[in-house]
Amino acid sequence: MSALPQPTPQPTPDNSDNRWTVQAVLDWTTGHLATNGSESPRLDAEILLAQARHCRRIELYTQYDQELTGEQRVVMRDLVKRRAASEPVAYLVGHREFFGIDFFVNADTLIPRPDTETLVVELLDLAKTLDTHPSILDIGTGSGCIAISIATSLPAARLTAVDISPKALAVAQTNAATQQLSDRIEFLDGDLFEPLDPNSRFDLIVSNPPYVTTTECDQLPPNIRDHEPRIALDGGSDGLDLVRRLVADAPNHLAPGGSLLCEISPEQGEAARKLVDTHPDFTSGRIVHDLAGHPRVVVASIRNST
Repeated sequence: MSALPQPTPQPTPDNSDNRWTVQAVLDWTTGHLATNGSESPRLDAEILLAQARHCRRIELYTQYDQELTGEQRVVMRDLVKRRAASEPVAYLVGHREFFGIDFFVNADTLIPRPDTETLVVELLDLAKTLDTHPSILDIGTGSGCIAISIATSLPAARLTAVDISPKALAVAQTNAATQQLSDRIEFLDGDLFEPLDPNSRFDLIVSNPPYVTTTECDQLPPNIRDHEPRIALDGGSDGLDLVRRLVADAPNHLAPGGSLLCEISPEQGEAARKLVDTHPDFTSGRIVHDLAGHPRVVVASIRNST
């Protein structure tokens, strides 16, 4: 797309010219994105235009008759072109809200999703039952949204965050610095438990591991399949490769009475529960449902010594 088409004429004081107003650009962009696969074309149009105009989205509603500058038109043209090619809005604007916090994101990290807030809420509920200030491990931290949300809600908690991708870890560290939490979260580069001290123990271990099956990865919408990091999506033939490893190794790093919490696909509830149930160190697995009523988190708690 080399240029935005001529918009529908907008009324002016003398009704004598056509202008690139906020209203005109939003209307055209909404229609264009709707025909190019966007599931929320109006929302996308508003977010992109707010980015181009360096304003909050809500401010657009009082600016409908204002005309875009030449620089804003150039920026908007590029954003719309990239969005029409399925690039995620969060990457285009460089941020996404999660648990009430605005996180920097880029193509090195998975985009935070509302479903994952179920994981954070469940961990916070478990943390309330502990007698001491909890030590918490976040495996596969990505943008850091889980660890940072927990640290914000639990000021006395001690956090460690691990990721196999140095680039993703750099994003998480940037977000921690923005939230002034760098001194409360230790970031480690490595595969699952590998970078930890073998003697380290945590009250709670939390993870949003890759859990999409390899076959499903190839069938995901283009905005996910072609842009988000595959290493953060592909969980193997049944989507449970990383969950198996977490369940197998977590007891070696959980304190007495500690729990592992893993996000899962709704279709994996029973399979994930069986993985926990067959491990001798865990009590029966517990499934937590998200706000839509779908299985979303499996909780595995260390069996009390007898």
